[in-house]
Amino acid sequence: MSLPDPKIIIALDYSSESLALALAEQLDPTKCRLKVGKELYTAAGPSVVRALQQLGFEIFLDLKFHDIPNTAAKACAMAAELGVWMVNVHASGGRTMMERCVEAVDAFGRERPRLIGVTVLTSLTKADLVEVGIHSDPVEQVQRLAGLAQSCGLDGVVCSAQEAPVLRQEMADSFLLVTPGIRPKSASANDQKRISTPSEALSLGVDYLVIGRPITQAISPSEALLAIDREITLGL
Repeated sequence: MSLPDPKIIIALDYSSESLALALAEQLDPTKCRLKVGKELYTAAGPSVVRALQQLGFEIFLDLKFHDIPNTAAKACAMAAELGVWMVNVHASGGRTMMERCVEAVDAFGRERPRLIGVTVLTSLTKADLVEVGIHSDPVEQVQRLAGLAQSCGLDGVVCSAQEAPVLRQEMADSFLLVTPGIRPKSASANDQKRISTPSEALSLGVDYLVIGRPITQAISPSEALLAIDREITLGL
């Protein structure tokens, strides 16, 4: 039996709509949601979101908006107009930008998408942060940005599983933690630095798991999804 609120978000990192739809047609929308990121959205635009929605999937539009407040807010409004389930912005865009984005999605009432903030990308290490002038440990920077995002009214943040326990203690119970870098034990880490298995992440307080290659590059994506779904269902 699948979860009533699917915890798995599958990253559709494809360069064409046809490839994304071919994968989606193998999956069960009651067991997962789908993430459309920059590569796929740049290649196919809003049409791929609508096509995936026609297949019954809820969509996380992962475009990480980061711009002047007016521009970012208008982009969030267009995402809401598109009917996506979740959209994100960079928390480092600052308070005014995030508050304007919250206002933009709130205008859609009960149909509004969940708005989450990107804290520190899971590909970044402490050395990477120092190179861009941030002299904080990644966990400290995540805490700082997550606190700012919550105070601005965002619904949650993107973080790694390692930061989840601290954030779960500091943030409201309803504050969502969305975690990429999720890898079953048999999968390789690829370019993610701060990774975790599905069961580990959920036990640490994560709400939603973003999983890409372990499912999309599996011999049978549907079987890979079902295996992870069974694992996390039994663990909750």
